[in-house]
Amino acid sequence: MEENQLLEVESFQKNFPIKKGFFKRVVGQVRAVDDVNLKIYEGETFGLVGESGCGKTTLGRCLLRAVEPSNGAARFKRRDGEIVDITELDRHELRNIRKDIQMIFQDPYSSLNPRMTVLNIVGEPLTCYNIARGQKLEKRVKELMELVGLNSKHLERYPHAFSGGQRQRIGIARALALDPKLIVCDEAVSALDVSVQAQILNLLKQLQHQLNLSYLFISHDLGVIEHISDRVGVMYVGKMVEMTTTENLFANPKHPYTEALLSAKPIADPRVKKERIILKGEVANPANPPSGCYFHPRCKYAEDRCKVDTPELREVAPGHFAACHFVEELDLEGKADLQ
Repeated sequence: MEENQLLEVESFQKNFPIKKGFFKRVVGQVRAVDDVNLKIYEGETFGLVGESGCGKTTLGRCLLRAVEPSNGAARFKRRDGEIVDITELDRHELRNIRKDIQMIFQDPYSSLNPRMTVLNIVGEPLTCYNIARGQKLEKRVKELMELVGLNSKHLERYPHAFSGGQRQRIGIARALALDPKLIVCDEAVSALDVSVQAQILNLLKQLQHQLNLSYLFISHDLGVIEHISDRVGVMYVGKMVEMTTTENLFANPKHPYTEALLSAKPIADPRVKKERIILKGEVANPANPPSGCYFHPRCKYAEDRCKVDTPELREVAPGHFAACHFVEELDLEGKADLQ
């Protein structure tokens, strides 16, 4: 791993078995995450974007071992500098590594226990790891509440007394309780109003600079990804099809799927007219994906080679990776061209 690298994911896979019959025999596999490679550096936000069902959330949960990966490696640099493969950790070692990796969930309503007070919710990680109890615990929870912009006087309130944005701030405070190095944000603002989304995104950026955090930010919203991410990975049917800096992705996409996603991004100006790229057909079935490039049945640039050969994710420009046979030949439209 490089000196400032925090996480390296290599050949990562997650297959869910398809079982049928009285004896529940395995008759196939759903390739939810299919041979994904990525790197996350210290202090950066890596955005993961794609359609619903493309495997974004499954990848994030596999990195936390909330879902067991099927294959691959996920090397993580701990706060003491030790590099460990998350996929090989036993139960005790996994418990310790979760101090360094935390998660912010999508739904601020179902992710908080309605029978627990804010003090108990935010303080639970500290209690579980025997870090603080009593007055020390209450003091730490107050600090976390103020850190995320909430009134520390409301520790005895229950989640129902807070708005959606406030609940998500409580979830963020809980994720920060153990001073993690990496936080997986799983659609962390998708359930919130647009104005509240901006507040939460700005809070996350502020906390990142203040605490030197790294984020794996999972979202289907390109506007959110553009606002918060330093680098972006685009997933399609479990595979990573493009990966580069946010600026490069929006200005100069190299994969036809990315071009189609950018064309669907709304522009907040009624005077601007643009032509949206409508993809034909349906999203490929991860249980029975097409041969060759998974995207070829919907790609207007596809040729016979795409139906047979599977393109590898390769570096087509410095720091810019794409999985397309015709990267050098295609002139795809970026954000500026589509406006």
